[in-house]
Amino acid sequence: MPRSSSRDLALVAVFAGIVAALGAVPAFTPPGFSVPITAQSLGVMLAGSVIGARRGASALLLFLALVAAGLPLLSGGRGGLGVFAGSSVGFLVGFPVAAFVIGWLTTRLGAPYTLVGGLVANLVGGLVLLYVFGAAGLALVLQISPAAAATALWIYLPGDLVKVVVAAFVARGVHAAYPGLLEGRTRERQDAPVA
Repeated sequence: MPRSSSRDLALVAVFAGIVAALGAVPAFTPPGFSVPITAQSLGVMLAGSVIGARRGASALLLFLALVAAGLPLLSGGRGGLGVFAGSSVGFLVGFPVAAFVIGWLTTRLGAPYTLVGGLVANLVGGLVLLYVFGAAGLALVLQISPAAAATALWIYLPGDLVKVVVAAFVARGVHAAYPGLLEGRTRERQDAPVA
């Protein structure tokens, strides 16, 4: 599928909107924890899985720029520069990086999109990497050890594992319907030398 800058911009805007829309799902902050459980990390996984590394990261950068500008797009209607000084800053900074890594892994795992490949990409980028960023931010803001910060994230694990599976299933359905949507996957197949 030929590359189109207007198509890329539209996809970036749509997925920034999806992440924002997932902010409307009520957040839950467990007692004794400072980072809310939200649905927005599902949007991060979907962005990387469906539109790839470059566009997925761009969608999350756009989303964060809108949040920084003061739009109340984070769960609970939060927005503005102040959210980047809170305990969830590591997750926010990790959003575009996670989307990029998920998209990069998804492309490298080859076409067609498989459920197993999607699960691996979402686990690595959307869970492990995002937790590394989240724990680093938590340790920095709360001035606790990285080990204590990482341990504090256990409560988020069951919900995030569900998001990993949901994102992989949704992405598989989207790629089955639009096989040329993800940059590099079909092009690599067409450009491969014939034996």
